[in-house]
Amino acid sequence: MIASVVKKPYFNFYAVSLLLVLSFIYLLSLSSPFFASSFNSFSLSATSTRNSNIWSVRRFVEWRPCDWWLRGHLNALPEVSNGYIRVDCYGGLNQMRRDLCDGVGIARLLNATLVLPKFEVAAYWNESSGFADVFDVDYFIGKMNGFIKVVKELPSEIASKEPVHVDCSKRKGQFDYIESILPSLLEHHYISITPAMSQRRDRYPQYAKAALCQACYSALRLTKFLEEKGSELLQAIPKPFLSLHLRFEPDMVAYSQCEYQGLSPASMQAIEAARGDRKPWTGEAARVWRGRGKCPLTPNETAFILQSLSIPSDTNIYLAAGDGLMEVEGLTSVYSNVVTKSSLLTNHDFKSMHGNTKAALDYYVSISSDSYMATYFGNMDKMVAAMRAYKGLFKTLFLSRRHFADFTSKGLKGKELMDALWKTHSDEFAMGIGSALPDCFCEFKL
Repeated sequence: MIASVVKKPYFNFYAVSLLLVLSFIYLLSLSSPFFASSFNSFSLSATSTRNSNIWSVRRFVEWRPCDWWLRGHLNALPEVSNGYIRVDCYGGLNQMRRDLCDGVGIARLLNATLVLPKFEVAAYWNESSGFADVFDVDYFIGKMNGFIKVVKELPSEIASKEPVHVDCSKRKGQFDYIESILPSLLEHHYISITPAMSQRRDRYPQYAKAALCQACYSALRLTKFLEEKGSELLQAIPKPFLSLHLRFEPDMVAYSQCEYQGLSPASMQAIEAARGDRKPWTGEAARVWRGRGKCPLTPNETAFILQSLSIPSDTNIYLAAGDGLMEVEGLTSVYSNVVTKSSLLTNHDFKSMHGNTKAALDYYVSISSDSYMATYFGNMDKMVAAMRAYKGLFKTLFLSRRHFADFTSKGLKGKELMDALWKTHSDEFAMGIGSALPDCFCEFKL
C-alpha cells in the first residue's frame, strides 16, 4: 500500500509533463508567418524569459540638433528680395509639412519672400483644412524672423495675379533650383512651387538649411484650438504610454500591392474595393516585393513583434492610426490597454475634424509620448522621430518589415523568430538606425 501511494504522484507528474510536451509540439506545427494564431501561441512563453524590454538596451548613438543651426540664421537677409514664392502642398498633413519645410529652404536659397503656403484640398484624405486651420500663422512668422521674410498678404500690384506654377515634384536626378527656378522668379516676381522629392539639401548653403530647420522644428505650432484638444487628449491617456503608429488601412494595403492570407471577409472586400488598377504581385515577384519590406505589417504581426521586444501586454498604447484600420483585434487581443482618438474625444469633437486636424492630434500626442513605435517609415514617422530627437526623447523605434519578411521566408518560427527580431531591433535602437536625420541633426556618440 505504501509503494502504490508513493508511485501515484510520480505517475501524475510524468502524465502532466507528457501532455504539456505534446501540446507544445502541436502548437509548433501550426506556426506559419501568415497564420494568425501562430504568433500569439509562442510570444507569451518566449517573452517571459526576457528580463528587460527594448528600451533597456544601451544606446550608442543619438541624433541631436546641429550647433550651426541652433546658433541662429547665420547670415543677414539681403535688403532686396528677388520676388515672392508660395509653396503648394499636397497629400496628407505630414507630406505637406515636409513640402513646406523644403519650400522654405528653397525660398531662402533663391532670396525670395515667402507667401503663406497653400494646402491643397484633397478629397482622397477627406480634407478641407488650410494652413491657418492647422498652424499658428503669427507664431510661424515670428519664429522665422531673421531666417526668411514671410508675408500674409501680397503687394497690391501682385495680389490680383495668380502665381506662375513651377512643378518640381517629378524632377529626378541632381536638380538645381538656382539654375532652373531662379530665372522664372526674376521674370514673373511671383511663383508657386511644388518641391522636388529628389533634391539634394546637403548642397544648400548653411543659411538656407538653417531656414529649413527652423521652419520644420521651431516655427510650426498648432493653432490654439488644436493645442487645447491635443493637450486634453494627452491628459486623458493613461501614463506611461507607448504611441504606436499602425498602418493597415484598405488604401495602404491596396497601394502596397501585397496579398495577405487569413484576413476577414470584410477586410478582403475593403482592400479589393480600394485596389483599382493596382493588382497584387504574385509568385516570385510577390516574394521579392515582400522581402524588400514593401508590405505593411498587420496588427497581428505588429503584436508579435512588440512581444518579441518584451513590451508587456499590459502596456498603455495610444493607437495613432487613420480611419478604417483593419484587423485591429489582432493587436487588442494581446494588448488590451489600447486607446484611440475616437475613444477619448467627445463625439462632437471627433466628427468635426477632418484628415489634417486628426493627423495633427496624432502628431501632437506622438511627439510627447513616453515611447514611440511605427510600423511604417512614412512622412509622419520621419517628422515625429525628428521632433522627438529635437525634444530629447529617444525612445523611438521603427519596426522592420524587411527583417520580418526575411526571417519568416527563411522558416523562422516561434522563439527562434522572436530572438531574431529582438536582435535586429536592439541593434538598430543601439545605433540610432532609422532616426538618422542628416539635414538638421548631427550624430552624437554616447
